[in-house]
Amino acid sequence: MMKGTTDVPFIFYYMQTETLQEALERHINSLMEGNPSHFLVEVRIKPTNNIKIFIDSDEGILLSTLIQYNRKLYKIVEESGLVPADNFSIEVSSPGLDEPLKKHRQYKKNVGRFVHITKNDTLVTEGKLLDVTEEGVVIETETGKGKKKEIKQETILFTDIKTTKIQIKF
Repeated sequence: MMKGTTDVPFIFYYMQTETLQEALERHINSLMEGNPSHFLVEVRIKPTNNIKIFIDSDEGILLSTLIQYNRKLYKIVEESGLVPADNFSIEVSSPGLDEPLKKHRQYKKNVGRFVHITKNDTLVTEGKLLDVTEEGVVIETETGKGKKKEIKQETILFTDIKTTKIQIKF
């Protein structure tokens, strides 16, 4: 909260030429410049000034790297006054399996894995992610068992996808 207010979070006061989210994204992208395989997936800001940042990498990202990003970003936010001192928290992590894929690069890095796709029309497709194009994905699906087993390929456009999550198959 800003001094002198009791019921309106600071985020509503941050109305300059650049939003808080845009400023955070700019700072994060600046921190990642030396690591071209790293990319920003999402920035979430709760009204309580809890800032959650998801960073991914084309070949996986180390926990120690995420900790470094967290410390550097915390210092930047604290020194810049983007949010009131001692009234925010920052969490930097990689998106876990419970987080849906959001960026084209995430789809690319997960080719060969099994996915659960919920389409905009609520239909669900589960299968192996075979390919990713600019327009969509190609999924290999299996139906039936034994001699009645049928393997098909289906192309799903990104515009038809509501969410895509990675599935772990044993």
